[in-house]
Amino acid sequence: PSHAQVEEAEGKKKRCPGLGLFYGLLSTMFFSIIALLVKTIKDVHSIEISAFRCFFQMLFVLPLLIYHKTGFLGPRDKRIFLVLRGFLGSNAMILLFYAVQQMPLADATVIMFSNPVFTALLAWIFLKEKCTLWDCFFTVFTLTGVILIARPPFLFGERPPGIEGNYTNHIKGTIAAFAGAMGAACTMVVLRKMGKSVHYYLSVWYYAVIGLAECLIVLAVLGQWALPPCGRDRWILMLIAVLGIAGQAFLTKALQIEKAGPVALMRTLDVLLAFVFQFVFFGRAPSWWSLGGALCVVLSTVGVVLRKWYRNTHK
Repeated sequence: PSHAQVEEAEGKKKRCPGLGLFYGLLSTMFFSIIALLVKTIKDVHSIEISAFRCFFQMLFVLPLLIYHKTGFLGPRDKRIFLVLRGFLGSNAMILLFYAVQQMPLADATVIMFSNPVFTALLAWIFLKEKCTLWDCFFTVFTLTGVILIARPPFLFGERPPGIEGNYTNHIKGTIAAFAGAMGAACTMVVLRKMGKSVHYYLSVWYYAVIGLAECLIVLAVLGQWALPPCGRDRWILMLIAVLGIAGQAFLTKALQIEKAGPVALMRTLDVLLAFVFQFVFFGRAPSWWSLGGALCVVLSTVGVVLRKWYRNTHK
């Protein structure tokens, strides 16, 4: 065997079993804590929170781009995909933060978590990947879960059961979370289209730069920029940015040393953590409708992940 093969074999021997899943668990915990922190901030617009996260992420990625000598624009034939990735990914983040502020934490997390199902559907449409009856079933089941969480009046009456607070905010949050899930699904399709020809840090760079520019423009138009006074909220904003960087780093490491299927299944803990955080920190027990919707979405997502994992391992 060649020297490279010997090194690879030694690396596999030294690798700690389950390390990839542990990294996936850490990533899930960090992203869940970010959603919790966003929920605790009251006087800062979700777009401003997103701007802070993009700014710190840009500062973090800049030296890495210089170190790896990847450049700042990427291959000429991939730039349109990089711009799309940055635009769609940053919008998904903004919409998730907005949804978390407008509706219960667990409900927003569950709807956003449905994106793998829509990724499979969009990949069939745009990338000509195989789509089966099971994929269609999972999509319908996911939409059923979203409806159970949203509880629209034309199905549940003028006073939908289990809604706490303003229903208008609840439905706005539902629409934002659903749009964010679609944005995240579109982002995954664009990343698949680019393949491995573009360095990961360059993809994150476009995400941060385009997201920051978009947030600053929208904040200027809306006149919503309001830097919180020195104290708790400023520290939370910086913590959100740091945890976002750490979460993405651990997720990347997990996918480098573990198959995508098990890592994706580990992300299902995000939903469980959201329900736990909602109960512990906000004293709000989920309604049966929310639990039923969460069950539909989680089972659909797990089904999509397991089917893809099975197909990839039995080719």
